[in-house]
Amino acid sequence: MAAGLAERSCLELGPAARAPPRRWREVAFSPPGTSPLPLGRYGDSAGGFCYRECAQLGAATRNRFVRWMTSGDTLELVEESLDNELLNNAVRLRIQGCPLLPGGVHICEVQSHLVVLLVTVQSVHRVVLPHPACSYRSELLMESQIQSVFTDIGKINFRDPANYYLIPNVPGLASNSVASAAWLSSEGEALFALPSATGGIFVIKLPPHDVPGTVSVVELKQSSVVQRFLTGWMPTAIRGDCGPSDLPVSLSVHCLDHDAFVFALCQDHKLRMWSYKDQMCLMVADLLEFVPVSRDLRLAAGTGHRLRLAFSQSLGLYLGVYMHAPKRGQFCVFQLVSTESNRYSLDHISSLFSSQETLVDFALTSAEIWALWHNEENQTVVKYINFEQNVAGQWNQVFVQPLPEEEVTVRHDQDPRETYLEYLFMPGRFTNAAIQKALQIFSQGTERHMDLTWDELKKEVTLAVENEFQGSVTEYECSPEEFWQLQVEFWSKFYACCLQYQEALSRPLALHLNPYTSMVCLLKKGSLSFFVPCSLVDHLYLLSNEHLLMEDDAAILDDLEMSRDVVCLVQCLRLIGESISMEMAFIMEMACSRLQPPEKAAEQILEDLIANDTDNVMEEIHSKLQEIRNPIHAIGVLIREMDYETDADMERAHPLNMRLNLTQLYGSGTAVSVVCWGVCKIATIRFLICRDLLILQQLLLRLGDPVVLGGGQLFQSQQDLLHRTSPLLLSYYLIRWASQCLASDVPVDTLESNLQHLSVLELADTTALTTHKLVSSPQTIVELFFREVARKHIVSRLFLQPNASLAETSLNWPHLITAIVADFLPLLWPSNPGFLFPECLMGSCQYTQLQEYIRLLQPWCHVNMGSCCFMMGRCYLVMGEGHKVRRLSPASTGGLGTPPVMGAGNISLELCLFWANSRTGGEQCDRLLGWLSWAGAGTGSAVSPVRQAGPVLQGARTSCFLVCFQA
Repeated sequence: MAAGLAERSCLELGPAARAPPRRWREVAFSPPGTSPLPLGRYGDSAGGFCYRECAQLGAATRNRFVRWMTSGDTLELVEESLDNELLNNAVRLRIQGCPLLPGGVHICEVQSHLVVLLVTVQSVHRVVLPHPACSYRSELLMESQIQSVFTDIGKINFRDPANYYLIPNVPGLASNSVASAAWLSSEGEALFALPSATGGIFVIKLPPHDVPGTVSVVELKQSSVVQRFLTGWMPTAIRGDCGPSDLPVSLSVHCLDHDAFVFALCQDHKLRMWSYKDQMCLMVADLLEFVPVSRDLRLAAGTGHRLRLAFSQSLGLYLGVYMHAPKRGQFCVFQLVSTESNRYSLDHISSLFSSQETLVDFALTSAEIWALWHNEENQTVVKYINFEQNVAGQWNQVFVQPLPEEEVTVRHDQDPRETYLEYLFMPGRFTNAAIQKALQIFSQGTERHMDLTWDELKKEVTLAVENEFQGSVTEYECSPEEFWQLQVEFWSKFYACCLQYQEALSRPLALHLNPYTSMVCLLKKGSLSFFVPCSLVDHLYLLSNEHLLMEDDAAILDDLEMSRDVVCLVQCLRLIGESISMEMAFIMEMACSRLQPPEKAAEQILEDLIANDTDNVMEEIHSKLQEIRNPIHAIGVLIREMDYETDADMERAHPLNMRLNLTQLYGSGTAVSVVCWGVCKIATIRFLICRDLLILQQLLLRLGDPVVLGGGQLFQSQQDLLHRTSPLLLSYYLIRWASQCLASDVPVDTLESNLQHLSVLELADTTALTTHKLVSSPQTIVELFFREVARKHIVSRLFLQPNASLAETSLNWPHLITAIVADFLPLLWPSNPGFLFPECLMGSCQYTQLQEYIRLLQPWCHVNMGSCCFMMGRCYLVMGEGHKVRRLSPASTGGLGTPPVMGAGNISLELCLFWANSRTGGEQCDRLLGWLSWAGAGTGSAVSPVRQAGPVLQGARTSCFLVCFQA
């Protein structure tokens, strides 16, 4: 494939939180001199803040950021970390009776403090917190849990007159604008720029927090001196004191060493730039010069305009302006240019158009615009564009997390309760908070359901719905059909309630863009999600037909003709996928679950598609196939891109660098859930691709047309591809299953006993497992594996390469998350020789899950067969089913009188397990251990033959110890 797409679509990764709703530290106060005002005037708003050193490996603030949300007079502040679990990281601050302005939260960073500046309709406030870099010794940063920047917020006196000020009646705050900007001067003063009731801007200045002083208020007006200075380059109509048409609708500030430029986008469609120090208007630009103007737009007030700034040390200051017009909008990007005599102008970089109706938010960098909309169906739409490189003006899609299905289909052979519970509590679908809110409403407020764990919540939901159901069933006997229908009705009623709250908590409020790590997040009413780049295969498969047709062939493959073949192939897959009904999809799901050949299921689905082809889809697919020059080669390219099989055994993890705090890198619950949900999303998409590819291959076999097959290609080549696709589909099915399978809670003493036992048995890598659990919610077995084992391997490989200078490494989110997922998938890939995932499950006492994993794996995967056999036997013995071990042994065990003449990798583990089950005597066990030592010596290892001989031989050694213990 080509080196990489210059621009590619993204996936939203926002797994639904399974933990109970977070515990907030509540702080409430009423500023003296204020009077309570109605709270429903403004909508909710949100935003975020990034530490300057968040991208530096050795920094105390690495991978940390703050997000906030306002609702009425309440501000919620949360500090997030991708590395550590932060204690006391959530604060709910209520300024009683003083609604916060939307966007009226501004966070500034100085060397020793983090300063939060707040703007309400009646007052401005300053909250000074100790900076995290000053709060910890370096050795504490290697702990999995550390204190948040908000830990000591309860000690602050919010009524201290030095840190708040009532907005004066003159000039007064404009009632029809919610714009605000705030910053810290180089002397530590806190400044708030606000729209004036008479038009223009006024600035409130609080003295430094640790220096006595008085508050000052100044208005930014154009004095007569300034007017004369500007005559000749400023239009006459806007000279003189600011009038109502100059009312700012969006404010931003750019700080200099001893000054600040205040930018005001006004409702008269003009952009003004002020010097705060000189209190002079340095520039006025009429933005209608850059948009197609109608008379209606020129006469209408630009109340929907937005302004964003982005600064680059090398490129300077960029300004992004969204010009709102009915039914359409336009983004304009400018670069600020300094001319002689302290004059400034705008260099127009780009204009980008959008047909989306309602812009919620947008973010700007020196190269990109990210935008968040609600379309006419009130659906979330996120797109981004590189305005420097994309001359065609084509936006890149972000595939946002869809809401759960509006209805759950319950077949007549299914139990409604089990079906709904499985759907509601499937990891990643509903949040704990949404289900708890629905439970509260469904129970009609009779009980308070707070802080319930995932399992407790499941039991309470079952009890509530069943009680409601039983209370409505009449005394007379009803038929099974009526009983089933009543169950469906009550469960669907509760499900609809959950869906309502899930939708409310998923409502997007803002974008958060980290300019240091290039991380982009979506801030929602009740959660946070992250955007990650799509891989090439997923990008092509998920693109709409319109965008797929416009895809640049040169960006896919170096061979342009093969690129076109791949695009046509993906179009065929899309046609198949869009035609598959729920019943057809269920055929493949059941085939994988019941260990039936996927090729047969694909053949049956193809027959159903042909039989129900009312839209002539098959004819369209056949036409597309005619356009593919070499379909066999194109299918091979697609398969290679999705295959993570490797011949090399995965190296064991090296000790992580303590000096640079690599021990906790991407170790927080947030990072773990994002990485593992990314794996789940990829596995889900790739499973569909492989399913559609199997169906298409069955169609090619059925057609048998030499023209379609690219000119007499061999039937055997198709068969080979079919047999390569089938294990690929089963691999992704297995990874998807593991990503949605919850791990069991195991008592600490049981874990310790299990690890001690496995340590004696010399099972590989038990040192990587720990019994110290810091998980606030049930984790999936893939999350367990990443947290306990895989993360260390991946970080070790990425950052401990020879000749790598870690001190100069800067963390880049898109590159790192892509690399982490790409390194994680081979560790999960069933047919790779490494056996770390099942080892982790066994070491963590996940025996039920391990049994199901091996059941799904054994019929088709012929790698690590001996180790799988040993582990299944181990599961039987631990779970008190020792009699089942005999099934794992060969029909004829024979004697153990002579050493087997075979390589280390062919040790008969079935035989070892049979001995374990038969409680064979110690003498025979010693003889078998001798054989294993002899086989291990054959590997050429002088130190520890068994440990070096791979999972199969290690499993055999362990089996022998089991023999001794059973004897």
